[in-house]
Amino acid sequence: MDIIYFEDVEVGKKRTKSVTYQVNKEEIIEFARHWDPRSFHIDEVAAVSSVFGGLVACSAHIFSILSWFATHGQSRTASIAALGFDKLRVHHPVRPSDTLSCSFECLEKRESQSKQDRGIVRTLATISNQQNIEVFSAIVTTMVAKRSQ
Repeated sequence: MDIIYFEDVEVGKKRTKSVTYQVNKEEIIEFARHWDPRSFHIDEVAAVSSVFGGLVACSAHIFSILSWFATHGQSRTASIAALGFDKLRVHHPVRPSDTLSCSFECLEKRESQSKQDRGIVRTLATISNQQNIEVFSAIVTTMVAKRSQ
């Protein structure tokens, strides 16, 4: 696995993860039963008459999948800690059998003012489905380690 350190991050560069994530019906229902038990997340029959016309994943579930993408694939960032998530947007429903992909585009980066071994990176994270329809996005601020000297 390739580790991307602060020095490797380029503003404006977009990285697409090498893995995809397939969402299944059981996972949608199980997650929502615990965290967001609304009928269009947990009841297939009731979901048909909802605004979505069928079962959909809840936003907390989609956000969790974003976290999964951050730690899977051929590369990952040398993240020390997440510092914030801004402008979280659900653009399109995520449905059972959707296959999701994720990309990260660096918006800006700066060196830490208090610790020389790290920097701060702001990234636009975007999740799309198998039809290349954007389903979720967020601006993620992360503390990233520098390469050891």
